[in-house]
Amino acid sequence: MTPSAIYAQRRQKLMQLIGKDAVAIVCAYPERVRSKNIKYRFNQDKDFWYLTGFNEPDAVAVIRPGHTQPFILFSRPKDPYQETSFGARAGIEGCINEYGADTAYPLEELDAILPTLLEQRRRVFIGDELDTHADKWWSWCNQQRRSVPFDTPKCYRSIEPLAGLLHPMRVIKDQHEISLIRHAVSASCSAHRQVIASLKPDVNEGALSCLFNLELAKHGCLSDPYPNILAGGDRAMCLHYDDNNQALADGELLLIDAGGEYQHYAADITRTYPVNGQFSTEQATLYNLVLAAIDAAIEVARPGTAWNRIYDTAMTVLSKGLLELGIIEGELSDVLSQQKHKPFSVHKTGHWLGLDVHDVGPYQDDAGNWRTLKAGMVFTIEPGLYFAANDERVDAKWRGIGIRIEDDILITETGSENLSANAPRTIEEIESLMA
Repeated sequence: MTPSAIYAQRRQKLMQLIGKDAVAIVCAYPERVRSKNIKYRFNQDKDFWYLTGFNEPDAVAVIRPGHTQPFILFSRPKDPYQETSFGARAGIEGCINEYGADTAYPLEELDAILPTLLEQRRRVFIGDELDTHADKWWSWCNQQRRSVPFDTPKCYRSIEPLAGLLHPMRVIKDQHEISLIRHAVSASCSAHRQVIASLKPDVNEGALSCLFNLELAKHGCLSDPYPNILAGGDRAMCLHYDDNNQALADGELLLIDAGGEYQHYAADITRTYPVNGQFSTEQATLYNLVLAAIDAAIEVARPGTAWNRIYDTAMTVLSKGLLELGIIEGELSDVLSQQKHKPFSVHKTGHWLGLDVHDVGPYQDDAGNWRTLKAGMVFTIEPGLYFAANDERVDAKWRGIGIRIEDDILITETGSENLSANAPRTIEEIESLMA
């Protein structure tokens, strides 16, 4: 199936959901200024990309079920001067010929034409993440009833968020999406191996971050879905540390949470490596505990499993281990009910993965029941343990150790697949590669 056919298939599914009395309007992201006349590299709104595959700023897509022209794009027209300076544009003809729009209009005609495209449809689903046109939606929707003669039927419309229908769709990945995620994850595994090969005392976190990105680029991953996290020693206590500017010390651990992005799809992998190539006894003990927790959680990840069971499984393993080590005290049932592990486990154990690194979609249904896993879901599992250097609640031998292991998991028809298993994860494998 061609990419154009894939996007058309997604639009068709959305049209079935919203019905013939509705229209969906989805807005692209604008460009953003980095400084003065220099812009950030453009990153498209993921909902807009999911439905159109169109990667230009400021565009607007209109999707109308049951119409002879169900897919309309508003976009920037061709402009030789602008294209010489800033790159090619699809233009109006390109929207039709390359991206499958049934018709297309220049953006400057949006104000005049969009209200007419609503016809007599009464439900308007809006996907405008940044509120680019927030000041116009009601006036566009009300234009018909305010402009027709008094004895003409008037259309009273409701405005509804598109995300409520579209985001659950995005949770289940199609085969095209899965292939792109596989590529992003495979490239990221190779990049993790490059970091291991260059890891030693006195190397700067930033240098390793650049090395990681270089390896990603060799695999066609030219952007990243989130800033690399390379946190040596006690800096791992900050879950989203991204300064990446310190030299690594002998005897400490490097926590690296980094992944590539391939054709808009993300990988998200965390590993923890010994800077000098050898885990200390305490580091190894805690590392193996976290590894046991993630392995147990992966084991229960299969169709029909409730989402919260992954967290509960990992926390049960961590709590048992912390009790055995004397780091926490009490009966296991009390430890879990009172979350005595929480000061050291800190965070939840995963999130959806796809176009966004923290991908969209509900984890519970409208009644508050946890969602059950289905084939095509992709998500992370990422337990961790964190003992700050100044944490006097624990013995000094545990302090300054932060460990997280994160894998990218695909639910299959019969179980699950660890897409990131090729990133070294056992002590034996890591130490062997660093020897």
